[in-house]
Amino acid sequence: MQHGATGLQKLLVASLLTLFTCSQGLLMEGSKVNGRYPYQTAVVPFLSEVLKLGISAVLLQWQLRRNPRGTKITRGWGTAILFPIPSVIYLIHNNVQFYTMSYVDAATYQILGNLKIVSTGLLSWLFLRKHLSMVQWHALVLLMCGAATSQIQGCGEGCNSNGLAAPVQGYMLGILSACLSAVAGVYTEFIMKKNDDNLYWQNIQLYTWGSIFNAAALTLQDFKSGFREGIWIFSLFRGFTAATYLLVLNFGCAGLFISWIMKFGDNIVKVYATSSAMLLTTLISAWLFELQPTLQLLLGIVVAAISLQLYFLPPENVGHSPSQRAGLTSRSSSKSLDMRHLEKADKELA
Repeated sequence: MQHGATGLQKLLVASLLTLFTCSQGLLMEGSKVNGRYPYQTAVVPFLSEVLKLGISAVLLQWQLRRNPRGTKITRGWGTAILFPIPSVIYLIHNNVQFYTMSYVDAATYQILGNLKIVSTGLLSWLFLRKHLSMVQWHALVLLMCGAATSQIQGCGEGCNSNGLAAPVQGYMLGILSACLSAVAGVYTEFIMKKNDDNLYWQNIQLYTWGSIFNAAALTLQDFKSGFREGIWIFSLFRGFTAATYLLVLNFGCAGLFISWIMKFGDNIVKVYATSSAMLLTTLISAWLFELQPTLQLLLGIVVAAISLQLYFLPPENVGHSPSQRAGLTSRSSSKSLDMRHLEKADKELA
């Protein structure tokens, strides 16, 4: 039987996921040569799936040797047929990311990615029956507005005819990527929590299908091109740079962190963790790629930070000032202490 994770463990994994997500856009941008990807972009998701599969297999063997009786593994078609579905969605999503980056910069990529919070909240409410308070819904809508505001510029230099900071295609692909991420995330959370199977065993099933579908996509690309550049498996690392290898490692580690959060946390924790990366991405992008952060972008970050605080604010603290919350905590502690004294007195009388 697997035990739940502590709050500290969830915070640590969410923080690591934030750092890895922050560097994804930067690494994709850094892997370009003369504004183009010198490698076959579909190879990166495939290699990351294989990496995640290998790590999960090693960890499962270690878990079986360490605790063979407590490592639950369910075998059967009833469970196995659930895992190909998110793999197909993630396959499409991972490739859409590269097309999105062809139209937008790294900071815009992260901002658009925050739209998946709203869609994830809706899907979690509809299909996972997750209860969200009115304040939490307001926080999600606030984040959506902040993401939109951060990308609307004035009529100065750098705007297109629609007054937006990037081509319309970039926004459409960004929205599509956000929706795909939400659907895949909610479905993955469902199958990860459906039973008490070992996390690494579930990962193996998930990433086996992911590897198969990514390999099929690469084969289809070769077939469409008439095998003009040969068979993909013989040119896996063609055009790879140091940034590309780091990108594969990044995708692999981030995927493992996400599966852990799906098992022991939930989708909202995941998407808020990834959205927190936009501040770091914006600052690092400005330094590395000579991007000038706009006032709208900075306002969007502030709004997103307020949304984050509102969403995770305990319901009992809503509408109270810090001093009032301290008073409520003090009274709650006093009541708890009084109850313990009463229970002790009852035991003595008995």
